[in-house]
Amino acid sequence: MKLTLQDLKKPNEWIKMGYEIPDFDIEKMRQQTKCDPFWIHFGAGNIFKAFQAAAVNRLLCSGQLDRGIIVAEGYDSEIIDKVFRPHDNLSVLVTLKSDGSVRREVIASVADALALDSGNTQDFGALREMFSKPSLQIASFTITEKGYSLTDSAGRILPEVQRDYEKGYYEPISYIGKVTALLYARYLSGAKPVAMVSMDNCSHNGDRLREAVLSFAGEWTKRSICEAGFYEYAGSDNVSFPCTMIDKITPRPDPKIVELLKSDGLEDIKPVVTAKNTYVAPFVNAEECEYLVIEDVFPNGRPELEKCGFIFTDRKTVDKTERMKVCTCLNPLHTALAVFGCLLGFRLISDEMKDPDLRKLVEGIGLREGLPAAADPGIIDPREFIETVINIRLPNPFMPDTPQRIASDTSQKLGVRFGETIKAYSEAKGLSVGDLRLIPLTIAGWLRYLTGIDDSGREFKLSPDPMLDELCPIVKQIGDGTPDKIKQIIKPIISNTAIFGIDLCRAGLADIICNYLHSMMQGNGSVRKTLKEVVN
Repeated sequence: MKLTLQDLKKPNEWIKMGYEIPDFDIEKMRQQTKCDPFWIHFGAGNIFKAFQAAAVNRLLCSGQLDRGIIVAEGYDSEIIDKVFRPHDNLSVLVTLKSDGSVRREVIASVADALALDSGNTQDFGALREMFSKPSLQIASFTITEKGYSLTDSAGRILPEVQRDYEKGYYEPISYIGKVTALLYARYLSGAKPVAMVSMDNCSHNGDRLREAVLSFAGEWTKRSICEAGFYEYAGSDNVSFPCTMIDKITPRPDPKIVELLKSDGLEDIKPVVTAKNTYVAPFVNAEECEYLVIEDVFPNGRPELEKCGFIFTDRKTVDKTERMKVCTCLNPLHTALAVFGCLLGFRLISDEMKDPDLRKLVEGIGLREGLPAAADPGIIDPREFIETVINIRLPNPFMPDTPQRIASDTSQKLGVRFGETIKAYSEAKGLSVGDLRLIPLTIAGWLRYLTGIDDSGREFKLSPDPMLDELCPIVKQIGDGTPDKIKQIIKPIISNTAIFGIDLCRAGLADIICNYLHSMMQGNGSVRKTLKEVVN
């Protein structure tokens, strides 16, 4: 069997293989969507196929929608040419459950897959036409946090952005330039309303998208490249930029899943690595848990996406939900496992959760130290969220996530993942920084990680981080120094508010961090020994 529309006409064979297949008229759906598109999504990666496309597919199957979703890829068009089109825009969602079961669904909700490329006149012209349609309600995005950046790390405008500022909407090459050109087409067609919805995993994502789009609209207006009213339109209530919180793990295509699907009898499903080093396949393997909380501001209306599990609420609640996840209930646990996983020689997060000491570590960080400071959004219970993370998500053996991947850019994450909780303990009545043990242990573990020597005395490769060149020479001075000497050496790090969001020395955590770090510098096995002593 091949993943094509032709072979999908043999439903009994798919069902016999254990696959859930669409029971709606795919051709009719595609025609209706072409005439009256309601949702265009930018970013054709794994999260799209596993979440947004799957949600629309289920609503189509239940008869609650009669139109599908259109996907546009603006970074790596090879995804469209090598994965979507050869398989008639179909994909297989392989949901890997923590109980060992596997759910296989054929996703047929993608009505069309297009390249967001102004040089591709056919595809870009089709997108302009769709953006001009009165029926369009949603333009959503999973383009990664970098996709919204208009400047480099030094604050300089990126060359492609500067080029688009000057040349305008005719043939833009930057991502947001291309998106803004499409929004301008909607303005020219009558300033029709639309919701521009970032679904990327970054803080205040809607605001970031709005600022980027308005930057282009402002430059084009100032340079008299577009009509004067466009900037006002893009900043008006006719164009909303809701904030969202998304959470679902969709790793790279797993070779084990390739073998599983082959054993089912599925052909031609081998993953592709594009020239831009994107790992994609006709299938996506994903965890069962998923959350999408959306600020409910849709000026042209929206379908009842609540029926597929999306949560619609106000901005304040979205912010609280995001803080709950990234500051206390998920991301800090991930970072703790990443740091100690690298030091203790683990290659999979799921294997770490079988280790009693590491399990106690994340239980303590989440339930004992994090939960008292957790934001409660009222729509998701923080304790239930943490318990799901600890008992279902992190131990899932089918999710091949690694501590080495999660350890990337740790210096950029600590302020949110631990600094916010430390601030809360410093400021809130009834909480005391002196009660924290496991968060300081993890910070000390990160400093120990920066030595690049694991607990067996072997060198290991540090994960990419923009501050390695600045931090590693400092920690390499520690040697077998006393806690007081260690404090003098690492003070520039632990007092750096740009890293932690708070001065850890002033917060009163310097001594405990240095004591833990000293303990973990006492030769082979000292990391494990310290970990065991603290968590028990």
